[in-house]
Amino acid sequence: MPGDDLLALIDEGGRVVEWGCLAEELFGWSAEEAAGQMVTALLREAAAGGAWWQEGFSEAAAVLVKPVRRGSSVVWQVRTAGRDAAGPKVSWAQSLVGLLVLDGRLQVVRVDAASQGLRGAPVGHLLGRHFIEAYALEDPGEEAAVAGGVLESGEPVANRLVRGGETAGRPGCRIYSVSYFRLEDFDGEVLGLVASAADVTERERAHDRLALMDTVRAHVGQQLNIGVVCRELAQAVVPAFAGITVVEVIEDVVRGEDPPRAPVEGDVPLRRAAFEGLVSAYPVGDVRPLPAGTPFSRVLCDLRPRLVPIGQDSAWLAADPARADAIRQSAAHSLLVAPLALRGRVLGVVSFYRHGQEDPFDEDDIEVASAVCAHAALCIDNARRYMREWIIASTVQRRILPRPPLAQSAVEISHLHLPGPQGCDAWCDAIALPGARTALAVGDVTGRGIVAAITLGLLRTAIHTLAALDLQPDELLARLSDTVARLAAERAALPAQDPLHHEPLTARCTIALYDPVDLTCTVACAGLPEPVAVLPDGTRADLSVPQGPPLAAAGRAPFPATTVGLPEGSTLVMGTAAPINGPAPPGAQPLLPDQAGTMPLADLRDHIACTLAGGEGRNGTLVLLARTKALPEDRVLTRPLPADPEAAPIARRAARRRLEDWGLDEETAFTAELIISELVGNAVRYGAPPLQLRLILDRMLTCEVSDAAASAPHVKHARTIDETGRGLFIVASLADQWGTRFQALGKTVWAQQPTGAPRQAPHPQEARPGIAEPRR
Repeated sequence: MPGDDLLALIDEGGRVVEWGCLAEELFGWSAEEAAGQMVTALLREAAAGGAWWQEGFSEAAAVLVKPVRRGSSVVWQVRTAGRDAAGPKVSWAQSLVGLLVLDGRLQVVRVDAASQGLRGAPVGHLLGRHFIEAYALEDPGEEAAVAGGVLESGEPVANRLVRGGETAGRPGCRIYSVSYFRLEDFDGEVLGLVASAADVTERERAHDRLALMDTVRAHVGQQLNIGVVCRELAQAVVPAFAGITVVEVIEDVVRGEDPPRAPVEGDVPLRRAAFEGLVSAYPVGDVRPLPAGTPFSRVLCDLRPRLVPIGQDSAWLAADPARADAIRQSAAHSLLVAPLALRGRVLGVVSFYRHGQEDPFDEDDIEVASAVCAHAALCIDNARRYMREWIIASTVQRRILPRPPLAQSAVEISHLHLPGPQGCDAWCDAIALPGARTALAVGDVTGRGIVAAITLGLLRTAIHTLAALDLQPDELLARLSDTVARLAAERAALPAQDPLHHEPLTARCTIALYDPVDLTCTVACAGLPEPVAVLPDGTRADLSVPQGPPLAAAGRAPFPATTVGLPEGSTLVMGTAAPINGPAPPGAQPLLPDQAGTMPLADLRDHIACTLAGGEGRNGTLVLLARTKALPEDRVLTRPLPADPEAAPIARRAARRRLEDWGLDEETAFTAELIISELVGNAVRYGAPPLQLRLILDRMLTCEVSDAAASAPHVKHARTIDETGRGLFIVASLADQWGTRFQALGKTVWAQQPTGAPRQAPHPQEARPGIAEPRR
């Protein structure tokens, strides 16, 4: 409850905040009526109505008026004082806010004790002087103009923050909260001003420190890059906390290695990662150890921040002349050195300087610098861990992931890879297949870092293994989907606390199989955009490839394939980005220009890279370009065969003549004739007409025998006394590779052998042709 002598509480705007019982008796208004009213209006009305002459009060009645704090604001407290003249003196003496009573010329007529403390001067030096002399203000002319405006207009000015200079016993610039109110008598005549000033330096500095920490937390550590984090730190504290800031990080930390424990050896190199200020002793990126005997090296030893005044006689400056020269040129006078450390491991050191007219650092600033550096150290360590994982992932990508696709005789290859911010996420491959054919593969996986890199390596190995089985693209994707499903099941079976347990595995892939003999391309997609085929004349071929689901998707939907004819010189574009054959965004050039069919692949790749640069498709985009070639007709022999025992001699004679035309040596020709005899003999005995022989000379010599039967041959290990069953065993022994490829009607059994140094073939009398049993 307020005291019995309380009349009213008045806010800084002159409105009644609280109306006491004595005021109700004195003026006649209830608390509800007076609350919110201007006190000047109430006093005028009371004086006009004669309320001052009510019984019990005299004209000489005295009141005490003093400012008091109420929350974060100041209000004026009005109390009765009777005739005691000591009351106002005691009240003024106990005021926490400096008060000056000014006359119409803004000269001081009364000063309280708080104002004497703020100014650091006795009352006698202030009375009669202009009010701006009461405080050492930074801009006294502006304050005189503000006070004059209040005196003229009567509009009060409250809580105006004003910077002042040093005062006795209070080093450094001070900050005051200043308010001005006009004084009037009952007739409205202007008497002067009341100016109040409270020293809020500590409060404002506390606000500045909180604002600094908010800025550091909001802006430092937005990216997982050590250099960027250090620059963000320097930019966040300059000029809010320091005029110059230098951030130096141990070189091993920049490389992603574990930081050393304190104390740090004197020869450990540090990299200057960031600088903000006037003059830098060394350029950003410079690597050198810190000189011994300096505050910087001592901080790295004991991890204790240091407040160091800088003077001409500072002995440690001689240990680093370049740094000392930069300090002198920038007029730095105060240094605060704080470590970048986390869990006892040292990441680096930060040097904060203040120069020129800036206040020197104090003990409170050490706590601020320590908090700032603690947050920065955590961000730098996060970036270091990410850098280490990125280095490992990049190493894995270089060593076990596919390198640029090898050159193929059937296609010209070029590719563009714009990796995403999380590291490797996509791959492409060109796999040579029997019969001069080429399998083109493009794919990507979800995830990041080392996990994604290993997954890509596993999928690439699986594709090469499945491609060796000579599968069609749709069947290859189906088996690859089974592999991804098993990998996802293994990941789901991990313990729940393993982070990989909660990370789903999603993979997409497109397979294209090009045949340079038939000039056909078979394409199947699993979640990726449909490829684009550009013909030599610049028109686009309609592939119409049905969109298949991602690998290992629920439902096990098939991956339908489409076979189209592609003339020599066609350009096949396969990618992982949003549809590469879609329309260009407004104002952007198309991804594939009109002359894409005739441009060199290197130029076309550069055009695509420029188009994607800065766009949505830049992160994690891979594009594979393949320009088709045709195998010359004189490199292919195709001969239909009868379905009787004469087929083998006919095939041998045709092959012998063609092999002679190709200029192959006798050993290669003999081995090829023997392989052809065994393959044709199997087709005659176990196959179905029509039969066909095809020889293809490319980097390898390929012998193919086709028939209409769907049974698959297999190697049979005959006993010594068996007269049959050695045919495919002989083929497997002589050929570099052999296998079976199934078509819509029948199958093709093929065998490959080198054209230069064939394996030594057994003599015809030692190797009796045999026929393998068909697989049941």
